[in-house]
Amino acid sequence: MLKSLLTRLRPAPTAVFEDPRPDATFAVIGDVHGRLDLLEGLLAKLPDGVPVVCVGDYIDRGPQSIETLRFLKDRPDITCLKGNHEDMLLSFIKEPEEKGPRWIRNGGLQTLADLGVRGLSEMTRGMKLREARNTLVKEMGEDLVKWVEDLPLIRWSGNIAVVHAGADPAVPIEDNPPKTLIWGHRDFMTTPRQDGWWVAHGHTIVDEAIVSEGRISLDTGAFATGRLTAAVIAPEGIELIAT
Repeated sequence: MLKSLLTRLRPAPTAVFEDPRPDATFAVIGDVHGRLDLLEGLLAKLPDGVPVVCVGDYIDRGPQSIETLRFLKDRPDITCLKGNHEDMLLSFIKEPEEKGPRWIRNGGLQTLADLGVRGLSEMTRGMKLREARNTLVKEMGEDLVKWVEDLPLIRWSGNIAVVHAGADPAVPIEDNPPKTLIWGHRDFMTTPRQDGWWVAHGHTIVDEAIVSEGRISLDTGAFATGRLTAAVIAPEGIELIAT
């Protein structure tokens, strides 16, 4: 019993991370949040021909959410992952009365305002939410809604996984449920993984991009700071590029 207690109290071994080693050079872009202007500017700064992965959260809070979705849908050369804001939008479409208030208070209000839908709040109920959903679906169109629904959750390259929000550090990345990859895990930012995998992600706002302890954190709060950040991850190292 004493041995078991000492085992539990003993600090976890320090994680040792090899350098990020992708299969080939690629770029990862952090949360866009309706800043299509920043996205276009950042793409122009990236090296020609380098594959690009966006980590999700293309909508809400910024001024051009639906335009950003349309732009990305028309760029099959860019791999787009699903973020929690896309997840909230889809939930609102399916269940506007139940899911609408949560989305509205987390940036959906700005997205709907872009479409001319105003006078809503997180306390809105009933007919107004259904009407807002109908306007949103009409403006997006079935093809764009389906594109958002089908967004993948993860991309792999070498010893790097790209997700939106993070992963449970105690569980193999591939075994994390979709909710964790989209919404995050309470231990992700504080507990290094022990398996040597690097995770490139957004979701959690940082002042500047961070490459440390197996995490490549790229959400620099573009909607508020005007700074959208990418990491160009090459076999020889990582270059951070921002607007």
